[in-house]
Amino acid sequence: MQNIMLLQFALSSVMVVFCVIVHGFGLFGLTRALRTEGSVERLRHIRPFSPRGVAFTLSIVVSIIALHGVEIWAFALVYDAVGAVQGLEPSLYFSTISYSTVGYNDAHIAVNWRLMGAFESILGIILLGWSTSFFFRMLGRIDAH
Repeated sequence: MQNIMLLQFALSSVMVVFCVIVHGFGLFGLTRALRTEGSVERLRHIRPFSPRGVAFTLSIVVSIIALHGVEIWAFALVYDAVGAVQGLEPSLYFSTISYSTVGYNDAHIAVNWRLMGAFESILGIILLGWSTSFFFRMLGRIDAH
């Protein structure tokens, strides 16, 4: 029993580190993609409800959702690979509800792997908060008038 707990803890820790790295590089890449020479000055002249302002906002939202999707899928693939959840669709469902902290119940995951679901929930809170902070920081760069 203790060996299984250590395996859960180790694999969960690896997944947390992996997802934090993916998220960090993803947000860094998004920042670089949105930044060009003189971009901060140009962004101040974008009106939020102009076509350019809407495209700017939507590109950030879609990119952040894709980034979270990669992280959710990574956990789902691990759940399926280790047999924690039987089947890819149920693994993806469980990963999504865990990551988003909806977490209906533990009935979807094997008892021996519940700790991993808890790790994913904690990670989801942190990464969703990080994304929200990033999103508002980026929106603060466009003209609010």
